[in-house]
Amino acid sequence: MSTWRKSSYSPNSSDCVEIGRGIGIRDSKAPTTHLPVSDEAWSAFLDTVKDELGHG
Repeated sequence: MSTWRKSSYSPNSSDCVEIGRGIGIRDSKAPTTHLPVSDEAWSAFLDTVKDELGHG
């Protein structure tokens, strides 16, 4: 079982995007389903976001 982490930008506990390391992304309103995402894909996504925001 993985530990899911909520986005720090989520406005409240019922409308959250959560990530599980090595597992994927899920919506807190539907915790039994998730979108699988590999570590490599997640790292590439974060690098792209950082580059777009000028934090890379």
